Amino acid sequence: MADHLDAPTPLDEHRKLAAFAGEWSGEEMVYPSRWTAGGPATSHVVARIALNGFYLIQDSVQTRDGKESFATHGVFTYDRDDRAYKLFWHDSLGYYPPSPASGGWAGKSLILVRGSLRGNARHVYEVVDDDTYNMKIQFSPDAEGWADVLTGVYRRIH
Repeated sequence: MADHLDAPTPLDEHRKLAAFAGEWSGEEMVYPSRWTAGGPATSHVVARIALNGFYLIQDSVQTRDGKESFATHGVFTYDRDDRAYKLFWHDSLGYYPPSPASGGWAGKSLILVRGSLRGNARHVYEVVDDDTYNMKIQFSPDAEGWADVLTGVYRRIH
């Protein structure tokens, strides 16, 4: 008889998030929106696997025109109950989503979508190779017609 008090162990789905762990330098394009004027930016991203391997915790700081312009704190995990990846996203705009983004892998891309009263956001993280990933954040009022808000290429800092 199994001990029901044994702690669960991370699944392969949790381990797959390690592709984004590390320190990264990003070249980004910010698209004009109701929040900001568009333009190029750079970003410094630090992400680590934490809490017994169940979570990827990611912090980023974006710089535009020599000043910090945007910062994020993301917590990624795999929810074994509903068999979906989750992203709990917090940023320097101060909005708090009513629920985490949810989604899964399509090939080499992790796609997560979240909704709020302001509309829908889609985060797409594409693994290019061990030292590079692409990311884009898109917005849609109806979760059908997506417009880019931010795109970036991130290279591992060794």
